[in-house]
Amino acid sequence: MVGAVLAGYQAAPIPEAEKALFAFIEKVTREAWTIGEADVAALHRAGWSDEAIYDAVNACALFSFYNRWCDATGVHELTAEEYIQAGKRLARRGYLITADATGGPSGTPRAG
Repeated sequence: MVGAVLAGYQAAPIPEAEKALFAFIEKVTREAWTIGEADVAALHRAGWSDEAIYDAVNACALFSFYNRWCDATGVHELTAEEYIQAGKRLARRGYLITADATGGPSGTPRAG
């Protein structure tokens, strides 16, 4: 399903409400200055709450920020193996960093 959405959400086998949200987020990404009441009203008619719309805009904005920050600072994308290891680590520990055997609060190994 993810592949179908990435290939074109308009034709993907997803609910119409999700297609409406993706269209809105695409507009936020490409021409945020044109967003108006009619855009939000269309999402309300599709069943989205103000909170869900707010969350979608925040997620879109944060990814935009992170992409620009990574590009401008030279932060590189993880390799396929690094993504696999990160996934295993997240499955095991979640996002919470604790002062366990994996390291202190910064996630770095503790000295002896």
